[in-house]
Amino acid sequence: MKTAILGAGAMGSVFGSFLAKAGDELVLIDVAKPVVDAISSRGLIVRDKAGNDKSFRISATTEPRSVGVVDLLIVFVKCYHTEAAVRSALPLLGDNSVVLSLQNGWGNASRIGNLVGPEKVLVGVSYHSATALGPGQVFHGGQGPTYLGELDGSVSERAEKVASFLASGGIEVQTSTAVLKDIWSKLALNAATLPTSVLARMTADRLLGSPDMQELMRNLLQEVVAVANARKIDLNFDERWSAIVRLLKQLAPNTKGSMLQDIEQKRPTEIDVINGAIVEAGQSLEILTPYNCAVVNLVKALETGLRPEK
Repeated sequence: MKTAILGAGAMGSVFGSFLAKAGDELVLIDVAKPVVDAISSRGLIVRDKAGNDKSFRISATTEPRSVGVVDLLIVFVKCYHTEAAVRSALPLLGDNSVVLSLQNGWGNASRIGNLVGPEKVLVGVSYHSATALGPGQVFHGGQGPTYLGELDGSVSERAEKVASFLASGGIEVQTSTAVLKDIWSKLALNAATLPTSVLARMTADRLLGSPDMQELMRNLLQEVVAVANARKIDLNFDERWSAIVRLLKQLAPNTKGSMLQDIEQKRPTEIDVINGAIVEAGQSLEILTPYNCAVVNLVKALETGLRPEK
């Protein structure tokens, strides 16, 4: 299966390292020339939790047009780059190409579908965690399952084919008939842990060590569950909290969430499609979400303060 990964950041690189083992044609696409140059010259470097580095020889480019038509395009760019990135990758898509979004947040599928046609889109979530260490070098801090499927919940041959391909590279993957619930389950994790890590300047593996952070995360989660249930998405607070605790305990020391990495690099965060999505959905359903609203405002204020003065 000829595959392109759109976005060679932390997660795109981790998936690239797995799929390099599958033996099929694979290319990483990124707008950052230093990243592409590093991968092209010395390989993609992935550091595991034990501190061991492994190099993977993978093709990388800043020019999507040079790739040709692919069978599978996996999208890992930040939400605010989705439309521009997918538009640049349109030459890669043929009649039978599949576009799989494994991005954070809510709303990416519709943005991609508007550009490529909703019939080409698969969606999913992954519970791997990774941190960018430098151009073409990432730390793989945690592993977990990946879920993918059709938005309408149908069982499709193409979803099974994509899942089988990911599994051939060593990724733990399952097709799902409830992918909306899977997305909202991951959204609950991100809404509870990403902004709290940012605001406390605390790596994800340390969040449970603070009773104050635990209380804030639980309040954020309560609001997510309330909004999800009102949307007829069956999330259970106790189950989600247990899953969050379990995942945080499995993380390697000093594992940084994507939002903290963004703030440290003075980049915009994805707060709008994570906690912001909860606030927006809550408003439409007349459900109050004061904790999520507060962290959105705080993170946005932090972003503004980090911008260079004009």
